[in-house]
Amino acid sequence: MASNSASARILQAARAEFEKLVALITGSEASTATLDQMERSLFRRVLHLGLQLLQLFIATRVEAEAHGEHHREDGRVLPYHSQQPANYFSVFGKVTFRRAYFYRAGQSCCPLDAALSLPARCYSDFLMELAGLLAVDGVFDKALEMLGKFLGLALPKLALETWVREESALVTAFYDQKASFPASSEGRIVVAQADGKGVPLVRSDKVKAPARRGKGHPKTRKKEAIATAVYTIEPYRRTPQSVVEALFPTETEAVRTLPARPSPCHKQVFATMNGKAWAVERLQERVRQREGRPIRARVALTDGARALQQRMGEKFPAFTLVLDVLHVLEYLWKAGTALYGETDPQRGVWVKAQLLEILSSRIDQVIRHLENKASPLRKTSQACKVLQQVANYFRRNGEDMDYAAYLRKGWPIGTGVIEGVCRHVVKDRMELSGMRWTVTGADALLALRAVNENGDWDEFHTFRRTHCHEQLYGAPLPDTWIDQAEYLDIKGF
Repeated sequence: MASNSASARILQAARAEFEKLVALITGSEASTATLDQMERSLFRRVLHLGLQLLQLFIATRVEAEAHGEHHREDGRVLPYHSQQPANYFSVFGKVTFRRAYFYRAGQSCCPLDAALSLPARCYSDFLMELAGLLAVDGVFDKALEMLGKFLGLALPKLALETWVREESALVTAFYDQKASFPASSEGRIVVAQADGKGVPLVRSDKVKAPARRGKGHPKTRKKEAIATAVYTIEPYRRTPQSVVEALFPTETEAVRTLPARPSPCHKQVFATMNGKAWAVERLQERVRQREGRPIRARVALTDGARALQQRMGEKFPAFTLVLDVLHVLEYLWKAGTALYGETDPQRGVWVKAQLLEILSSRIDQVIRHLENKASPLRKTSQACKVLQQVANYFRRNGEDMDYAAYLRKGWPIGTGVIEGVCRHVVKDRMELSGMRWTVTGADALLALRAVNENGDWDEFHTFRRTHCHEQLYGAPLPDTWIDQAEYLDIKGF
């Protein structure tokens, strides 16, 4: 490179900065510095050196550009016009540079943009991915605060919100093209689950808050996010009695030695604000990707919500619908409270006995027992209403409560996986103190949270970078010279 070129000047400055770093480490001041003091000082200086090296990289590429004619792939030839400015906000700071611009009769391009895969907006992909990961796990404002505190960067909140919305739009396409898991690593039972969880929405300016809320009028309007999950698992055979003992452990009972419970294989979770129909259709696609040689049984677990059960039944006709046993237990506790109150020890004894009957597939006996208990009570009493409600719930879901058969086959009977998704993916982020969402904003963040929860963050962003480059420049992403094994991804940053 020429001694008076921009790259030469930047290289000289970078070398001087490196010498300062060496002097800082080996100089007299280092003899009294603590590790913390040295680490903090080095961090800031290394960031500055990184900015200089990035400027050197860009300057070298700019100087290597040809300024003659540019031959497009469509056969058109564009003459050189001028050097046009560009801004690039990296994790090291802002870089401003000029690159060759070619123009003729309404046709124009900057070839270096495609060669460098310059993003559509000025913010670096690496910076936005880092900010996005922070925002997915925490509050947007806190993510921006951390970037400012540790990297000295002022990233607009709108830029981060826009990035989350645009990138989340590719999540469905990513999973549609994702390769199936090896058949040898799958379990013999494929399980599909779905549930809903409310997300607090921003209050419309058109709707004024009442001076005093009446009964049945919640403080915050919510819209249901539908969470879904699919995984495979090996059979785990149990008896009704062993399940009851697990749900009602006592200190006096001897500890039973049970076989190790199998873990879900390749669990994939999703959450959306687009409604039950859309969520279950997407779940159907994910299930199709799991169908294969080792699958011997198909189970769909729900909590008894009728609309969701109907959707699952329509989209998964080959699956056996199973009612979550923990929701069954909740209804038994309600009935037990109606009969005995909250503190009577007999309540627990009664619930345990009825659960054993249900797990033994004697649901008709439990329904008759509930109705017999309700019969002598005054029809308008709360206890009678609760007992009849529980009996009706069991009658309506009786076809999905053949637990004795499910346990013999080793099928799962609890929706613990989807309950965890509702809590961790939806509630833990959407219901943070003071959080209010637009439907679009919540849906975008939930999509990326699911990607992260599935362990697909790096793979998704590799797909996204390739897709965005092709959309922007109409050509495949250039091969990188960096060894992928040494590539710095966000997880290892």
